[in-house]
Amino acid sequence: MKIVFAAASALGVLLAAPAFADAGMDLAKAKNCLACHAVDKKVVGPAYKDIAAKYAGDKGAAAKLAEKIQKGGVGAWGQIPMPPNTQVNADEAKKLAEWVLSQK
Repeated sequence: MKIVFAAASALGVLLAAPAFADAGMDLAKAKNCLACHAVDKKVVGPAYKDIAAKYAGDKGAAAKLAEKIQKGGVGAWGQIPMPPNTQVNADEAKKLAEWVLSQK
């Protein structure tokens, strides 16, 4: 019985991964993040894959990125500022940050 449960749990995680990816991309599109970012290449701002690589292993990265998404910033990736995204609430910022960090 434990093996069946473990297999079902693993399958659920595998099936949820594409949904998380789609939801993250949908939110990024809805909040206009893709005007300045792309998953795999620099646009105005860095590629999401580059952000994920830079913060890999940083346990506080999601919180840092969520704050930056909402408040904006400059200097982490050069001198082009990231403007504040006032249309993004705290929950959305957290979801976006976690999604960005999953882009490997």
